[in-house]
Amino acid sequence: MKILKTIFAMVLVLSQVTGNDALAQKTTWSLDDCLAYALDKNIQIQKADLNTGRNKLNAAQAENNLLPTLNGSVHQSFSAGKSADAVTGEWKKMSGSNSSSFGLSSSLSLYTGKKLANKIRQANLGLESSRYYSETIRESVSLNILNAFLQVLYSEESVKNNERQIEATAEQLALAQERLDLGSISTSDYLQIKSELASEKLTLANSRNQLTMAKINLEQLMELPVMENFEVLAPGLDSLLSRNEQPDAGEVYNLALKIKPQVKNAELTKESAKLDVEIARADLLPSLSLEAGLSSGYSSVLNGFSYFNQVYNKITPSAGISLSIPIFQKKQVKTNISLAQISVADAELDEINTRNELRKSIEQACTDVTSARTEYAASLEQFMAQQESNQVATEKYRNGMMNSVDYLFEKNNLIQSESQLLQSKYNLIFCYKVVDFYKGIPITL
Repeated sequence: MKILKTIFAMVLVLSQVTGNDALAQKTTWSLDDCLAYALDKNIQIQKADLNTGRNKLNAAQAENNLLPTLNGSVHQSFSAGKSADAVTGEWKKMSGSNSSSFGLSSSLSLYTGKKLANKIRQANLGLESSRYYSETIRESVSLNILNAFLQVLYSEESVKNNERQIEATAEQLALAQERLDLGSISTSDYLQIKSELASEKLTLANSRNQLTMAKINLEQLMELPVMENFEVLAPGLDSLLSRNEQPDAGEVYNLALKIKPQVKNAELTKESAKLDVEIARADLLPSLSLEAGLSSGYSSVLNGFSYFNQVYNKITPSAGISLSIPIFQKKQVKTNISLAQISVADAELDEINTRNELRKSIEQACTDVTSARTEYAASLEQFMAQQESNQVATEKYRNGMMNSVDYLFEKNNLIQSESQLLQSKYNLIFCYKVVDFYKGIPITL
């Protein structure tokens, strides 16, 4: 029954591969939509889920190995030949005979040095480990989707900024045209503004291309066919930007050790390796099994008895106990034990490495938050100052108190500071979300 349930679960997993198609008809996607679709369609996640189903079957079979075996057999044979007459010395005519045999046999392991029990424990550990591995992949995919989603938001905002810059420059070009017609500015000043507008249009074209590539990257990570009308839903990010916290790497690491699936997976892999040693050592011990059988048969050579009469009267039950004592196996058992011990040492190193990599990642993430928050604060201050300076410059240029070269210098400074602020903004958001990820907080915006 357990095996049938497991097979049904695996079929359900496969059916989900084609599910969730309603999301594919959307044109505007939130981060939650992107995550749901990606987690449903990702090939590595699906393979990990199938592996979990495979381990469910292995765990169920390990428990079923405690049950007795029962086998039936039926044998039918025909033969023909001549026999010699002892009196006359002549060979008789060829005659035939037939025989049938029936049997049932059963065997039950009574003692195997806890090998079967340890294999059950190991199979259950393998099942739990595969679930943690699947969760590890899900977390990795979710983090990649978040990064790609933020990149789309950044590119969209960059396009909007460039469009606003072009609108402002176009107004200044129209003003410069009026002044050129009145003869109040030189042709060189007018061409400076015109050249700046052309440069900003090129920048806008590049920004739009970057937005297109960012959307394609997100769609491909989601395993979603590229759509021309694909749009993302921009959430409110002010609450994230207003966070003023300094995460403690030690505290985050201690919390992550308790909840991160890769750590749990490494621990279970080590425990499974230890059971391999016990399983190998069990081959040094005797094994005891109970055997039972039932047999009967028929032979045409036995005259005077009908078929069913012979079968009934030849029923022969049997029972016995079998003890197997290992004496010499060419040192194979000792070799298996040594190999299993090496696997334990290797698993212990993998566990240490997993913890170390997690600690390094958290330390880097916490450091990145500090750097990103400082950079964002500085970029915001610089942008606000540059914005005020540009307002003054714009007013002076409109009143003819500043030439186009100085005006464009101020305007380019504003563009650079705005771009830097935008980059630092989304970098800070991503850094905060990475720390939240290690704390076990669900990925959302």
